[in-house]
Amino acid sequence: MHAASVTRLRSKQPVPYELTAIHRDTHDTKTFRFSLPKDATLDMLAGDHLYVHATIGRKSVKRPYTPSSLPGVTGSFDLTVKRYETGRVSRYLHERQVGETVLMSGPNSGGHWVDGMAKRVGFVAAGSGITPMIAIMRWILARNLNVELFLLYANKTEGDIIFRAEWDAYQRAHANFHCYHVLSQPPANWSQGAGRIGEAMLRAHLPAPGADTAIFLCGPSSMVDAIETTLHSIGYAKQAIILP
Repeated sequence: MHAASVTRLRSKQPVPYELTAIHRDTHDTKTFRFSLPKDATLDMLAGDHLYVHATIGRKSVKRPYTPSSLPGVTGSFDLTVKRYETGRVSRYLHERQVGETVLMSGPNSGGHWVDGMAKRVGFVAAGSGITPMIAIMRWILARNLNVELFLLYANKTEGDIIFRAEWDAYQRAHANFHCYHVLSQPPANWSQGAGRIGEAMLRAHLPAPGADTAIFLCGPSSMVDAIETTLHSIGYAKQAIILP
């Protein structure tokens, strides 16, 4: 399909999208597929987000979610969402069934990827903080861009690692993709990181600071604040650290 014939969708007001498929990624994470017209795509760059709108307990709430599917794909898009007991909108989404509609607005610009912005890119994520980053990595690898990728990903247990099979496949198929997992509750035979992401791990598993380096950082706010401070102390420039 020619690019000129594709309709790029963006709305400031909430519009309904039909849920057409649900895939369980982990025990508490699902990928939800929503339909688009066959000749339409979301008007977004990898890393931009949508707002999901819901009425819960008679109150209107909205939360940002970044599509995990590739930008430019027509006919559908995916949201990968981890269910949190205290997360009203994540619980709302996990209760939805195929055939129902969900109100969303956007896409909205966030900390996104632009081709050519860096040649070495680090991704530091914890838990569902990986979801804004997966589309960026999929985009770079699908387009065979001359970019080296370094993923440093923290979770509680092996069973909490979202997209685990994909990370393993990328390491086998792409010499420019590097991945290091960190678990706070590792099994006895675990050979990668344990505990929390600290300065030593950041130095060992991210590209060094430089003009051609960018670092995407996403996770719980306390973690993001601590790691951002550490990254600055290591020597990464403020503009090189991107918060999707």
